[in-house]
Amino acid sequence: MRFEGKTVVVTGAASGIGRATALKFAAEGARVYAADIDEQGLAALAATTNGSIATARCDVTRTEDIKALMDRAAAETGGIDVVFNNAGAGGDRATIDEIEPAGWDRTMDLLLRSVAFGIRYAVPHMIGRPGAAIVNTSSVAAVGPGYSPTAYAVAKAGVLHLTKCAAADLAKHQIRVNAVQPGFINTNIFTRSLDMPAELEAQAKGAIAMMSQSAQPVARGGQPDDIADAVLFLASDAAGFVTGTSLIVDGGITIGPRHSWDPTMPGMFDALQQMADAGQPA
Repeated sequence: MRFEGKTVVVTGAASGIGRATALKFAAEGARVYAADIDEQGLAALAATTNGSIATARCDVTRTEDIKALMDRAAAETGGIDVVFNNAGAGGDRATIDEIEPAGWDRTMDLLLRSVAFGIRYAVPHMIGRPGAAIVNTSSVAAVGPGYSPTAYAVAKAGVLHLTKCAAADLAKHQIRVNAVQPGFINTNIFTRSLDMPAELEAQAKGAIAMMSQSAQPVARGGQPDDIADAVLFLASDAAGFVTGTSLIVDGGITIGPRHSWDPTMPGMFDALQQMADAGQPA
């Protein structure tokens, strides 16, 4: 019961990583404020607990919604101890030579600006709360191209730098700020970013799970609980000496080129050695 008596705010809580994290915080004693634009999903989430999860419709691209969420949580419980800025989607899929300003701005508003103002409007209610902590959702897409569309990757890289800057700004209030960087987690973020019909989502998620098994050193698909466990650690007193950094939870997909961990895929030097052993000119 690491969060007994604490108030926790989770955005993007109706499904996937947010839902799993809200449930874990509640199971460990927290009073959770779960926010999302998916009111049906929120109602289903709240129904699984005995009143420890309160729900709020919140569009994180609207700063007034974010402020109202934080103000409500604090007014009803006396303050905020933990914020998990998690809400997001795939964003605009266009490449940099084709993206339009509106698509770029929508993606930044959803994935980066929302985190900035999630922090901004939570902090006044977190000052003076022992162990206060903020966790932001970034992504392995922040480490380089190839993991997501460009706008998404840039926004998630921005979340990493924002996390560091916020940790520095909020050190005077003894508020820790960290980020989690998920790899390919089997949620609906992929299917919804493609506007996939609901009847195909289960089939697509099954395909994602199958592909994930061979895409990374840990031979299984990532699950929302994998990220939730990392978030609870970063928000807990066990991480009391950790701030301004990120935790990559990706099954090892960012370790390096495939040949670095897959013995069936020889690298360049392995190939050269094989040629030398065979007596062929390199």
